[in-house]
Amino acid sequence: MKQVPTLDIRRYDSDRDAFVSELGAAYRQFGFCCISGHGIPRELIDGAYQAFEQFFALPTETKMKYHVPGSGGARGYTPFKVETAKDSRYPDLKEFWHVGREIPRDSKFADVMPPNLWPEEVPQFKSCGYGLYEALDQLGTRVLRALALHIGLPENYFDDKTEQGNSILRPIHYPPIIEESIPNVRAGAHEDINFITLLVGASAEGLEVLSEGQWLPITTEGDAIVVNIGDMLQRLTNHLYPSTSHRVVNPQNENARKPRYSVPFFLHPNPDVVLDPLPECVTADNPSRYDTSLTSHEYLMQRLREIKLI
Repeated sequence: MKQVPTLDIRRYDSDRDAFVSELGAAYRQFGFCCISGHGIPRELIDGAYQAFEQFFALPTETKMKYHVPGSGGARGYTPFKVETAKDSRYPDLKEFWHVGREIPRDSKFADVMPPNLWPEEVPQFKSCGYGLYEALDQLGTRVLRALALHIGLPENYFDDKTEQGNSILRPIHYPPIIEESIPNVRAGAHEDINFITLLVGASAEGLEVLSEGQWLPITTEGDAIVVNIGDMLQRLTNHLYPSTSHRVVNPQNENARKPRYSVPFFLHPNPDVVLDPLPECVTADNPSRYDTSLTSHEYLMQRLREIKLI
């Protein structure tokens, strides 16, 4: 069976041309790649997971203190069965929290990037959560540098387009499934909105990616992190790199009765980045697919309405 490859990002320094070629090929074929050798400390990941699990174990009324109605879940808590995959009849079986970028409150982006909320009941949530945010942000920058070279752009092309990006760390809790024949799934088939997503914790079964009409399961081993292309980068690269449908299915065994946790990091460009296809990605064989300009913030708002978060 075909499978999404795992590549060691340390080869970006030791074997750059081959690594860039293999990474680009994986994204052209699958829209997904697993990245190992990233150097994010295991204790940081484990500490963050422990803090997130402690938060989700709190009573619902306590968690709802951190829910901000009308905000699209931009910061803080979003309760169970709210987010709904585009065109799905049923909401997802999950609750989640959003950690955003810490920016000066006089920033030009302050009106669209609100301050973070932190649960006072879990004191280590902030240090562990934002520590993981920063580590994944740095890893995402390294992946984008390799992709820039694969496109034929300068290595640092994306750096100043993402350094103030409206990126989100999303700890997710999928509670145990106790009802028989439930029509909902943990996360319905969807594509991500952002540039790239880095998923910490795909070691539990359930994540599947659609490839050539077949759903391929993805589980990681060791320190590997799943990194996939989102819709904004698909648009910017004129679909050279596909934003591939994926889902989290309900286990067909006793694991359905167990909670599942995962922590994706959605790496976004700065809110004012215009998502017109790059000239390097427009050819006679692949003419531009878009005739209207959109900023990343306009695109984000459009998509949040589609998935019923606003």
